[in-house]
This record gives sequence, C-alpha cells and structure tokens, in this order.
Amino acid sequence: MEPKEIVIISGKGGTGKTSITGAFAALFKNLVLADCDVDAADLHLIVKPELLQKEDFYSGHEPKWIEEKCVFCGTCEEMCRFDAISIDGQKFNLDLNSCEGCGVCVHFCPEEAFLFEDRWCGHWMVSKTKYGPMVHAKLGIGAENSGKLVSFVRQKAREIAISQNIDKILIDGPPGIGCPVIASVTGTHFVVIITEPTVSGIHDMERVVSLTKHFNIPAGVIINKWDLNENITQKIEEKCINDGLAFLGKLPYDPVFTKAQINGSNIIDYSQTKVKNEFVNIFNNLVKTIN
Repeated sequence: MEPKEIVIISGKGGTGKTSITGAFAALFKNLVLADCDVDAADLHLIVKPELLQKEDFYSGHEPKWIEEKCVFCGTCEEMCRFDAISIDGQKFNLDLNSCEGCGVCVHFCPEEAFLFEDRWCGHWMVSKTKYGPMVHAKLGIGAENSGKLVSFVRQKAREIAISQNIDKILIDGPPGIGCPVIASVTGTHFVVIITEPTVSGIHDMERVVSLTKHFNIPAGVIINKWDLNENITQKIEEKCINDGLAFLGKLPYDPVFTKAQINGSNIIDYSQTKVKNEFVNIFNNLVKTIN
C-alpha cells in the first residue's frame, strides 16, 4: 500500500509550521515523521526522538589536490571561473567554499594533479518517537544540494512506512518556494499551507499556492495568530474560497505555543486550553479533506 504523504509548508519562516506539525503528529499517532527542513531542522526539539541510525550524506563532487604531482603551471587557476584556486609561486590554495564542483580543474590539469571525490554534505538520521519512526537530517555548514537531501529523507520515510505498513507520512517542510520546498511537495498527496494575517504573510502564501497549483497538488490553509489582524484574516478566507483551497481553520495567538516549545513538547500533549480544542477541530477538518 502506498502511504499518503502530507507536507506542511509556509511561504515564510516563523509562521508556526513546526509547532503545528508536532501537534498533528500527536493526533495522528501512528505515522512516519519526516523533517525536510534540512537547512534548519527543529522538529526534533518537540518530538524528542531517540536516535537509532546516523549516516553521512554525500552529493556532488569536490576536487582534491595532489601536491606531489603538481608543477604549479597555473592551468587550474586560469580555467576556474569561480576563483576557488589561487597559485603564488610554489603556494597552492583551494577554497572549497567557493568551489562549485564543476570539475574543470580535474579535466584540464596536464599533470592529473587532482582527484574528484564525493562531496560530504551532512548527515541523515532515523529515530524513534512515541508517534512513530522519524527520518531527519542536518545539512553541513555551507553545504549545498539541500534539495537532494530532502528527496533522500522522503525516500527513506517511504521505505520505512511501506516496510512497517504505516499508511501516513507527515512532512515538516521548509519555508519559501525554492528547491528544498519543491523537493518536499513534488508527488505528495496533500499540502497544508500555514500563513499568518500580515501583508508579507498573505503575499508569501500566494506564492506557495501558485507552486502547489503548478504541481497540481491539492492544498489547504491554516491561519495562525488570526486575531492579530482580523481584516487580513477575512481576506485570506475569501482567497481560499476563490482559489478552490480547503480552508482548514484558524488558530489564535496564544503564548502556550511558546511555553510548549520551551518544555520540549507540542500543544496537544502540553496544553488543556481552549486553543487545543480549536486545533483538534482543524485536525478533523484535515482528515475529512484528505479522505
């Protein structure tokens, strides 16, 4: 059975995406979690995973200079278009932060003084949580190819879901509309868009909606902190109706979200306040919409 993938994204950071993902995890209970915000993963802070497996992630290549073969002819420095190589007499410097891994230096070096090795980009991990297995990752400092790492995390999550006969995968996606977001939503079954009632919030939501329409993925919207600006909240609800989006509900501003985070928990497990009941209603709307 093919598991259903539900991804939670936002057009901008700071909308409460991860807090809402953690709350959904508590309500779904038996599922596979995937944190695809690999540039700044933080879902682990509120689901308290127990690490089971940690592996290196390699993607792309980087050159390695072989000193004993080099005659300091300067061909590599001349060919490099990213100014990653500098030669001063008998001194050679390779700046891997500037290197794009194109391989020009390797290809044109007359002395074959370079190796072209796999580039280390970070780690991927499999953990155990009380809600189910979790696949997450940490991109290395200054590393690229986050979209590939996102795709890898999703692939591992699907493998685990199929092997354990789990029918749902809940993905905490990255903010924005860039490569990591595209890698998070492509081929998923449903997208939950988290927005907030601000000028930038509604603008960035519109960009995310365009993305989901481009990939023909059904989507629903949750307005977080809706009571900060009731006029914009109304505009977002009207936009959902006009654009054929499922309006899943709205959450008020409540400091209990922050308190739950500080305690390393989610709103469902931590709180017995009114906002928890409102979130349960949103969850029920999500389940009905997906079904």
